[in-house]
Amino acid sequence: MNESALFPDFNTVTIRRRYKSSAALLFAAHSQREHLLRWFGPQPYPLTVCEVDFRVGGSFRFAMTGPDGVQGPFFGGAYREIVQDRRIVYDNGFHLEGAERMLTIFTFEDREDGTELGMVTIFGSQAMYQDHVGQGFLIGAGIGMDQLAAFLEA
Repeated sequence: MNESALFPDFNTVTIRRRYKSSAALLFAAHSQREHLLRWFGPQPYPLTVCEVDFRVGGSFRFAMTGPDGVQGPFFGGAYREIVQDRRIVYDNGFHLEGAERMLTIFTFEDREDGTELGMVTIFGSQAMYQDHVGQGFLIGAGIGMDQLAAFLEA
C-alpha cells in the first residue's frame, strides 16, 4: 500500500506506506544515526550531516549534499514526542533566519504482513505548504520512502 494525499486547506501532506518489516526496525531506521545515513535524503542528495539526540526535548540537525558536491542548508528541529516503536513527533525547518517550521508525525502500526508507516507533515503556513509542495516535497518524500524500503530489504 502506497498512499499520499494533499490537504492544502490545512497545510498538510499525508503519506502511508506498508513495509514487510517490524515496527521496531522501522522505528530504529528513523531514530538511529547509522540507519538514517543509509537511506535518508532523496538520491542524488544524500544526508551528509547527521546529528541526532533522540529523546524528547533532544534535537537533530541534518544537511544534504547535491551531485555538484555543494552542501545544502542545515535543517532540523526538536523531538516533541517519542513512543517506542509506535510514534515520533518533531518540528523541523531550515536553519535560516526567518525560516518557518513544520510539524512531522510518524506512526508505526503493526499489520499482519508487516508495518504501516504513516507520515503527516503540517506546514507552518499556506505559503510554506505551497513552496514545499511546489518544489517537490511529495516526490522527495516518496523517493526517501523507496530508499527506506531498499535499506530494509538489504
